[in-house]
Amino acid sequence: MDDSNFKAMASEIEGLLGIDGTRHASLGFGSRAVHGYGAFADPTGAVSQPIYQSSTFAHPGLHRSTGFAYSRCGNPTVLELEGTIAMLEGGCKALAYCSGMAAISSIIKLFESGDVVLVSDDLYGGTHRLFQDVYATRYGIEFRSVDFSDLAAVEAVCASADRIAAFFVETPTNPMMKVADLRRLASMAHGRGALLIVDNTFLTCYYQRPLELGADLVVYSGTKYLCGHNDVICGFVVIRDEGLIERTFMDYMSEGDALAPFEAWLMLRSLKTLPLRLDAQQQRAQAICEFLKGHPHVAGVLYAGDPDHPQRELIRAQASGFGAMISFYVDSAERAERALERVQLITFAESLGGVESLITYPCVQTHGSVPTETRERLGITDTLLRLSVGVEDADDLIADLEQALA
Repeated sequence: MDDSNFKAMASEIEGLLGIDGTRHASLGFGSRAVHGYGAFADPTGAVSQPIYQSSTFAHPGLHRSTGFAYSRCGNPTVLELEGTIAMLEGGCKALAYCSGMAAISSIIKLFESGDVVLVSDDLYGGTHRLFQDVYATRYGIEFRSVDFSDLAAVEAVCASADRIAAFFVETPTNPMMKVADLRRLASMAHGRGALLIVDNTFLTCYYQRPLELGADLVVYSGTKYLCGHNDVICGFVVIRDEGLIERTFMDYMSEGDALAPFEAWLMLRSLKTLPLRLDAQQQRAQAICEFLKGHPHVAGVLYAGDPDHPQRELIRAQASGFGAMISFYVDSAERAERALERVQLITFAESLGGVESLITYPCVQTHGSVPTETRERLGITDTLLRLSVGVEDADDLIADLEQALA
């Protein structure tokens, strides 16, 4: 596509992406998730959103368009997904990417060499690698780690840094389950002219809506809970204000990071059961948390819904649920390794959020790219395991953990 057509097409696609805040306003979250945004009526009356598996679209004439030209720039199936995500999240626009890392990378392109971005000290290892090894090393953006659950520490870092462009926050964090006060952080960021970006992967828009708490952008690995079936790689950026749309959409369209139509259709299917899945997973996670806290070989449990979690009241104040991610320490590295080999119902695999329960060894897998001294300071040791609780029967999951830890 040449530059002469870019602005016209961008404007046209942005119009199709527009979210009417009053649409479906009277419906509950579950009803909206099931029925979607419904922007494109199918003449056949198909209940399932059609898959428009087309790379290009015919024009009715010169300077005339159906609103679609090329699927990298806009596809009816993908746009229905984006409209649904924006509606559920409460944003004005959403963009669907081919992975969560592509979504995060797109957002970091909003910044320039010399800008400072404050990031959660306890951060997914892939995000840490992208920030430090790509954008810091090659493009001169500075990333400073801070414990966002400690507002005094955030203030101290802010006082020592110039050109703070954004706060990039995970909450709860991966894998230490620290919770940040998003309302306070939004005030602190905006007072310095910075953006608040929240990775909402663990709780999703069903349990937590950061845009309503003051965030400017929400990013997702949609692969995880939003999909919930361990069969799609995708990511999302959700935008609160229209002022950020043009630049974000330009990068999205120009770099070709768009999600493909079939994966978009799978995501639309998955969103229909999002509330049912998360409620079931959370229920099982609460039971497993209590079991682990009483186990003789478990030295500590990290779960946002644990009554003993230091920020439990904070998460209750800004979210409607705790999620289903549990990290826990066992009494030796040998026991951790044996447990990974002995689980039977639970699968030893990376990723999270699916209906199948998965267990992961963060110090080697998800956070292996984080420097050893940083891992040890955060508590990501060789005795820490991370459990993504699925929808299997709680008693069966507990029995599997019991025999694996014996």
